[in-house]
Amino acid sequence: MLSDWTKDISQSIIKEKKKRKGMVREMKNSIREALVKSLPIFFSYICVAFGYGLLMQKAGFAWYYALFTSFIIYTGAFQFVLITFLKSGASIVTIALTAFLMNSRQSFYSLTFLKDFKAMGKAKWYMIHTMTDETYAVNCTLSPEVTNRRQVMFFVALFSRIYWMAGTILGGLFGQLLGQIPDGIDFCMTALFVIIFMDQWEKAKSHIPALIGLGTGIICLLFFGKSNFILPALIIASGILLLWQRKEKNEVHYEKSY
Repeated sequence: MLSDWTKDISQSIIKEKKKRKGMVREMKNSIREALVKSLPIFFSYICVAFGYGLLMQKAGFAWYYALFTSFIIYTGAFQFVLITFLKSGASIVTIALTAFLMNSRQSFYSLTFLKDFKAMGKAKWYMIHTMTDETYAVNCTLSPEVTNRRQVMFFVALFSRIYWMAGTILGGLFGQLLGQIPDGIDFCMTALFVIIFMDQWEKAKSHIPALIGLGTGIICLLFFGKSNFILPALIIASGILLLWQRKEKNEVHYEKSY
């Protein structure tokens, strides 16, 4: 009786050890796969975040301020816009509304992975916060049949955020050591938006939204000036796009009904 009991305990311990080894092995595989998958993000984030750190330093903000904004905000494109807002003393309302309008698309990204995020427990809040264009693109390449899919998604998000913060620190520290930052670094923000625009132009089936945004921006620039045109341009463009989208849906519904 005692020997059977001892044997059962030994078998349970062996099973538990095998289970733990399997979990550790799976986690290592997930980390390895996430590192490989996030390599393109590494090269892009390090370069862009480095430029962001330099620009923050040039605007008079030390590297730790740049790191703090990257840690809390972590929105990429908007962080570059935020530099201008911080320098000009823009209101909290303007900053908050611009951030919402510029990054609202990422809330739709999360809808694609609702089931995955829900199954990840408390980690879902981190996954929602760290969802970017790049991590979304990588997550879409992961097969739903892979058992460690959610672990890979988590580590891709974690590594990507580390890349961005590391680039920010490097840029800020380099700018601090450099002292006098040469003119022209500011153009990296313009270049970033031009590249994003070109990428979206090539991928989009319809160029109407891009043309609406471009036209609205130019008109608001002429009416409100370069210091005040961003917020009204975003509001007007968003309103026009919402009306256009509603019209498109109504036309599709009308065609289906007939």
